[in-house]
Amino acid sequence: MNTQSNKVGRIMMSLGTVLLAGAVLAQERPRQPAAAPSHDHDRVLRHIATLNIELLRDVEFGKGGDRPLKLHILRPKKPPAEPMPVLVWIHGGAWTTGNKDTGLYRLSFFAQRGYFCVTIEYRLAGEARFQAQIEDCKCAIRFLRAKAKEYNIDPNRIGVWGGSAGGHLAALLGTSGNVSALEGHGGWPEHSSNVQAVCACAAPSDFFKWDKGAFSAGIDLIGGPFDTNKEKAALASPVTHVGKQAPPFLIVHGELDNTVPLRQSQLLHAALQKAGVNATLHVESGAPHSVLGGGPHTKLQRMIDEFFDKHLKAGKANP
Repeated sequence: MNTQSNKVGRIMMSLGTVLLAGAVLAQERPRQPAAAPSHDHDRVLRHIATLNIELLRDVEFGKGGDRPLKLHILRPKKPPAEPMPVLVWIHGGAWTTGNKDTGLYRLSFFAQRGYFCVTIEYRLAGEARFQAQIEDCKCAIRFLRAKAKEYNIDPNRIGVWGGSAGGHLAALLGTSGNVSALEGHGGWPEHSSNVQAVCACAAPSDFFKWDKGAFSAGIDLIGGPFDTNKEKAALASPVTHVGKQAPPFLIVHGELDNTVPLRQSQLLHAALQKAGVNATLHVESGAPHSVLGGGPHTKLQRMIDEFFDKHLKAGKANP
């Protein structure tokens, strides 16, 4: 009897140890953002159909090499009398995957609040190496200025927003407004590609300050190792072009990002501050690379809303 009792006791103690270890691991496990609502394309379109906004699909905005480039537009069904501020979403995907459809859900909430919203395509690295990607983004900004009267938008109030590879391209738009070597020949050359506000999330910013072997996507983008493609790597790095002419920046990064190191955003923030640019760095506690994964109703999203409202809606920005 005593032997049996001792055996049961040992089993119970072992079970308790396992349960305790599980509890400790649960406490130590990084906090993940709440899951965003489904981005299934059909569901997103049904969601948009319930709102007082209009979707214009696949509007051609220029040429990428020999093919047309297209964007989607979301705007209020009843446009305001005053020209609208513009918000452009640039999708992520390591410069090799992703498409403009992924911006529709996020932008729908801005379109409801009076923004003219655009989600753009750009050539991926499998089709064309850098600098095709930034050329396509700049072409989209020039197109919007060319069509400002037709769309009833304010060409002096254009903001850009993106995550990961899209955050990189948004940041590069913000810092390289006066860099003619990155403009390309996609169309509308008589117009500026400058932007007035940038939100860059989990964005690569300095290709020379990346741990060796940790950034194969950047090598795909450039077309080879950074140390043997120094000119391209420098052109592709937003920090290279930082100057006092840069617009206000909101830089967002997940504390536990294992894909793009937090240091990349810290380097960009430091360079902008040194140049005297209005720049804020927000580190989202416990968040991974998908720092925007919490969806449209989080504290972080409210911060992004307030940033764009301040710089694009509260009075006219500088051209």
